[in-house]
Amino acid sequence: MRAGQAARHTFRKRKRRRVLSWNICVIGAGKIGQMIAALLKSSSNYSITVADRDLSALSVLNRQGIATRQIDVSDAAQLAKALTGFDAIISAAPFFLTPQIAKAAKAAGAHYFDLTEDVAATNAVRELAKDSATAFMPQCGLAPGFVGIAGAALAAEFDTLDSLHMRVGALPLYPTNALKYNLTWSTDGLINEYCNPCDAIVNGERVKTAPLEDYEVLGHDGVEYECFNTSGGLGTLPETLDGKARAVSYRSIRYPGHCDILKLLLKDLGLERRRDLLKDIFETALPRTDQDVVLVYCTAKGMIDGSLREKSLINKSYARKINGQVWSAIQVTTAAGVLGVVDLMRTGALPTQGFVRQEQVALSDFLNTEFGRLYRAGDATQQNKAA
Repeated sequence: MRAGQAARHTFRKRKRRRVLSWNICVIGAGKIGQMIAALLKSSSNYSITVADRDLSALSVLNRQGIATRQIDVSDAAQLAKALTGFDAIISAAPFFLTPQIAKAAKAAGAHYFDLTEDVAATNAVRELAKDSATAFMPQCGLAPGFVGIAGAALAAEFDTLDSLHMRVGALPLYPTNALKYNLTWSTDGLINEYCNPCDAIVNGERVKTAPLEDYEVLGHDGVEYECFNTSGGLGTLPETLDGKARAVSYRSIRYPGHCDILKLLLKDLGLERRRDLLKDIFETALPRTDQDVVLVYCTAKGMIDGSLREKSLINKSYARKINGQVWSAIQVTTAAGVLGVVDLMRTGALPTQGFVRQEQVALSDFLNTEFGRLYRAGDATQQNKAA
C-alpha cells in the first residue's frame, strides 16, 4: 500500500447507514459563515441556523430566509443550551473562540467542525475528542483543509514518498499596492500564519521552522509567484507522514516583493510583538476585495515502480456567481472545504466519533460531494470569473 493510503482509506469502505438530512448550526455570520449558510440553504439535505451576537450581521441572513439566533459565545452555559438539538456545529468564528465552541458542541452531543489554522486551538479540540461520542474535525477550510486532502492523495500515489510540498495563495486578481495584497479573509488568521512557528518534516524529522523563511519562486499560467513558510497550513499531515517522508512543508503563495515588506514590518519594526497594532495597520491600509484568485499548488517526489518520479496537483479558483450572487474565491473554497467533509460524515464515509483528520478523506470522495464539486470548477477559464 502506498504511503499515506492507509490513513485516507481507513473509513472509506465503512458500511453506509441510511442517510438522513442534518440540522446544522453555523457559528459566525461573517463572510465565510454567510457563504456556508448560502450553500447549505440551497441543499435539500440540510436545514441551517446561523448564530452570532451581531444583530446587524444576522439581519442580512434573515432577509435571505435563513434562520438566525443571537448568541453570546462567551457565555458557556447559554451556548451549550443553544446548541442542543443540532446534528453538527460549524465554527466560522475567530480562532480564539474555538475551545469554548467545541466544548459546548460536545455538551450538546453534536458533531463539531471548524476552519481554524491555529495549532493550540486544534490541540484543545483534540483533547475534547478523546472520550467523545461524536466526531471532532477541526481545520476544515482551504489550508488547512482541502490542501491536506489533496496532499495526502498525492502522497498516496508513491510507493516511497521522498518529499511533499504544499503551497496555497489567496490573492487579489488586480494588486495595486506595494504588498500586492488585499484582505480576503480573517486578519487574525493571516497574522498567525506570518508570526507563528511552522510544522514541517526536515531530513526525516518533525520540526518547527521559522515563518517567512525557505523562500522559493514558482510560476503558473505565465504569472510569477513567491512562496515562503507560514504556520498552520499542514494541519496534522506531519504527524501522519512522520517516518514516511524526508521532507514535508507548507508555504503561502504571494506576488513577488510581499515577503521582503513583511520582514521589514515584522522583524525590523518589531510588529511581530505588536499583533494588535499590525492588525490595525492591515485593516486600515489594505482594502478588502472580492475579485480574487485561490491557487493550490502541491508537488510530491518519490519512487514509483522503482523509478524516481515527481507529480503535481494544481487547482485554481476564481470569484464566481452562485445562485445569482457573486462570492469571492476564498469564500467558495473555504466553505466548500468544510461542507465537503460534513457531507461525507453525514453519508457515513467518515467516522462519527473521536478526532478526525483531513487526510482520512479520500480526494475522489470529497470532489464528488455536492460541495466538493465547486473545486472541480476551480480550474476556471475567463468564463468562470465573476464580472
